[in-house]
Amino acid sequence: PPGTVFSLLTKRPGSSGINAEYGEAAAGEPEAAEPEAAAPAPEAAEPAKTEEAPATQGEADVDASVSQDLSADKDTSDEIKLSDSDAVLMDSIQTNLSNLESPPPTTRKEDEGLDSMLVTVTKDDGNSETLRVTIKQELIKKPFVGGWRHKESGKEFHNCSVQTLPKRYFVGDTPKNCRETQTVVSRHVRSQTTSDTSTQMTKTGCWVSDRQDKVIIPGKYVTADEKFGYMLRQVIVLQSYFRRWKAQKYVNSIRQDHIRRIEWEKKEEERKRKEKERRLKEEYQRRMQPLSKEDFDLVYHALELWRREEIENINATKSGPERKAALAGLMDEETQLIASIQRHKLIAKKDNGKKAKRQFLEKCAAPKEWIGFDGMPTKMDTPYTMRAKDLKMTYDSLEKRYLTREERLDILLQLKLTVKEHDCKLTKDIVELIDREADLLMRGSKEANLEGLRQRISTLFLQYIKTPLFNAEAANLLKVPEDPSSLRKDIYFCRGCGNYLPSTDFELTTNARSIGRCRKCKNLDSEGRLREDFSRYRSLLQSIRGTEEAFNDNSRIIFLLTEADLRYLAENIWGAQSVLSQWEDTYDLTLVRWNRRLEWSPWNCVLLTNEEARAHSKLVKPEEAYGPVFTQKIKYRHILGKQYFASMPKLADYMSKNLTSVNMPLPSNAEKIMYGGKKKENVVLPALTETK
Repeated sequence: PPGTVFSLLTKRPGSSGINAEYGEAAAGEPEAAEPEAAAPAPEAAEPAKTEEAPATQGEADVDASVSQDLSADKDTSDEIKLSDSDAVLMDSIQTNLSNLESPPPTTRKEDEGLDSMLVTVTKDDGNSETLRVTIKQELIKKPFVGGWRHKESGKEFHNCSVQTLPKRYFVGDTPKNCRETQTVVSRHVRSQTTSDTSTQMTKTGCWVSDRQDKVIIPGKYVTADEKFGYMLRQVIVLQSYFRRWKAQKYVNSIRQDHIRRIEWEKKEEERKRKEKERRLKEEYQRRMQPLSKEDFDLVYHALELWRREEIENINATKSGPERKAALAGLMDEETQLIASIQRHKLIAKKDNGKKAKRQFLEKCAAPKEWIGFDGMPTKMDTPYTMRAKDLKMTYDSLEKRYLTREERLDILLQLKLTVKEHDCKLTKDIVELIDREADLLMRGSKEANLEGLRQRISTLFLQYIKTPLFNAEAANLLKVPEDPSSLRKDIYFCRGCGNYLPSTDFELTTNARSIGRCRKCKNLDSEGRLREDFSRYRSLLQSIRGTEEAFNDNSRIIFLLTEADLRYLAENIWGAQSVLSQWEDTYDLTLVRWNRRLEWSPWNCVLLTNEEARAHSKLVKPEEAYGPVFTQKIKYRHILGKQYFASMPKLADYMSKNLTSVNMPLPSNAEKIMYGGKKKENVVLPALTETK
């Protein structure tokens, strides 16, 4: 049929013969055929039907591809020359074509030098068509892929190979071997076979040549003890060299450790030196420009040290009227220095007030922020925060200086419209002051004359911002409660200033038995008489609290101590120096747990340097590590601390009861820590009054 491709049967090289059928005969009846063996024997073929033909030069591959043009005006005898891409490769065969129904094809040479032959094809409608098939010579051997034999006629039909060229394998320069060929399996077996030997010597009737004989002279006889002694000496030599190598390696490691130790000590000394320089520089900066209460405490402490040093010099060098005159002059100098410190204090108070106002306004105008489900921070502005932001912008514009008259009037007009939203005494006062300043501006008053008026307007507007009725965000930041009746609770009398103040204005120590004086009276007494500086103990207390938080075992006693308590513990009980190295620099000392399994307390701590504390924290049983003498010394200090801070366990227990009421967990060993393993007593602390 048109468009079909004819697959010609191929002969297996070496077979006796082959029968080929063209067209429909080659198709055969597949249901009446049975598969033939892939390599049939030459005796199984029919020799009567085949005859050996002379082999052509080489093995030819025939490109057989037949196509038909369906147009009627084309002549059926037209020669169709197929392209090489549409050709079917076929081996050249030796066959006998005498039994074919059509005459055998004849070959002839084309212009291109290729062979061709005419093939007659019968169509479905009975018509026949003669086609010319080009033969393409290919020196390729195709494999025999089996075939079929017709049961009735006995004819054989061989399967042709594929029409495409076989895949070519390129062998590169790199040698490639499989794993089995690279692995050598060998086995060594020792065996000793018997060997029969014989000797022949010259005797009567037999002469043996002695030209190749060798004369062997026996050496010194070596006994077994001598042999083992020689081996022992050689082993000792090997051991000596090995031990020398090992000793050299050990010495080199010690040398490297020593070098690293020296480098580490140098780095530590440099770090300590820089840390000390930084601390001294900060202290100097704090003394020259004091801003906070701690800075002024440091200045007053330095003033007290200077005063004591001057008094010692006067007492040592002068006497009589000269001494009195020198002391009077020293008092005058001290008075002038105190006045200078007070002036700095007023300036710092003013600056701190401005910073506090700024922080208050920024906190009110800050948007609400939280961490979302994706871990990213989320910010949101509420109507209250937007209101606070508008008030902040108005206050900032009101605080600006060096504005023109028109700009100042615009700001006052905006402020007036803002406060007129509420009608109260405060807003009326602000509106009245705004009108007064606007009238003075229109009359051309000077800026210096309006400074006090503008300050009053700013103060009243800040009070307006702090009122929760006008700014809802201010209610979350005000320390004074909205309900005045709550201020009547927990009121105590101060014996210093004679005022009744809330309990938050009083500072209590761990061994206090009465309320005493308020914070303001204590600060005034410290500036005029004691002039103590707790800055170093404040930093020490913060470091101890940070260390105890890392233990995460609900340690509580350290959070009840104040700077004064820690100062007494370090100076009066531990002597303000390390118990191991007697180091006296307070900035390098710390109080760590004596037994790390128990909670920190004044009777479970030891004063050491930072390096000693890191080494001590690795000890499981410090009593065994330090020895009995040192341990008795530490226990004596613990007894002194427990006597001075006797009320500390009761206070911690009282606070733990309050924490239990709000469902906060307590440490499991709290009773053992606070009461030394004894049964806990029911302790009820009375209310702190003036008599108790």
